[in-house]
Amino acid sequence: MINQAEPAVRRRNTRFGTRFGHRVAGALAVMVACTTTIGTTTAFAEPVTSAPLPVPFDMGAAVLPFFLPEDVPAGANDPNCRLTPERPRPVILVNGTFVNQAANWQAGAPYLRNNGYCVFTFNYGNPTWISEIPVQAVADVRDSARQLAAQVDKVRIQTGAEKVDLVGASLGGGLVSHYYINFLGGDRHVDKLIGLGPANHGTTLSGVVFLRKSFPPLGPFVVSALEKLLPASIQQTVGHELVKQTYANGDTRPGVTYTVIVTKYDEVNTPYTNQFLNGSNVNNILMQDGCEENQTDHLGMNYSERAWGFVRNALDPEHPAPVVCVPEGFMFPGLT
Repeated sequence: MINQAEPAVRRRNTRFGTRFGHRVAGALAVMVACTTTIGTTTAFAEPVTSAPLPVPFDMGAAVLPFFLPEDVPAGANDPNCRLTPERPRPVILVNGTFVNQAANWQAGAPYLRNNGYCVFTFNYGNPTWISEIPVQAVADVRDSARQLAAQVDKVRIQTGAEKVDLVGASLGGGLVSHYYINFLGGDRHVDKLIGLGPANHGTTLSGVVFLRKSFPPLGPFVVSALEKLLPASIQQTVGHELVKQTYANGDTRPGVTYTVIVTKYDEVNTPYTNQFLNGSNVNNILMQDGCEENQTDHLGMNYSERAWGFVRNALDPEHPAPVVCVPEGFMFPGLT
């Protein structure tokens, strides 16, 4: 059921896991992405203690899974996972633009499962003109938000949880999740929203967005074509009507706790300060605060040990742990 507060919009249907150590593979991942039953919650996911899942803090681990979008990352979508009083909510991971569940969460899914969470991933936002391809999360943001709503309902039924926590990357932590919370009733079902380099308030794409005005008529033509074929790529840009609409009544909603994890070396969501949210229920985190040697970029955040340390603490703020300062190289997490 769509919340009555949803704006009137056109509705339509939309439909590479081990460490890949060679650093050249990490660069390839960057290029690919840029071209871019209801029951109780008692006695339900002990932490993985006897045999922890390997966590590849290396973006090279995303390359092969990228081409296998239906593959589920280690630790995710386990039907035998049960919630516990210590981990009472399932965590849904929402990937970013141009990638998919397999490529985005090779590190995040096993990391959170090792920490006792029931983790769920899914694909959404595939192009309407071609389906089941590696490139996902590019369809109209409003349709993608409805797919997220359906996923939340599915996970809540499966686990018996009243609410879920969302961890999203880029678009998944930004516009899609905010539209769901703000207009589709997500504020009733989400306890925490944690964004890794979230696309909030619009991006200039390192200035590329201004080409639409600098090179008429080619610029406007290219932008118009992209918005028809890959709507989400343009809907996230500075000044877009959907960005204005989504945040018009404030960045946050009561009942939801927001955490924003940002790197100043973000080359996709620019300026990086646009990602920060305003509100009393917000914790804005800059990766370089207290760790200037960390040069993690936009894509690298998904495979950054430091970033996932912040995610862990955001999910369980009553039991914070020290977050390591990792001198990660630009575009190459794990390479100092």
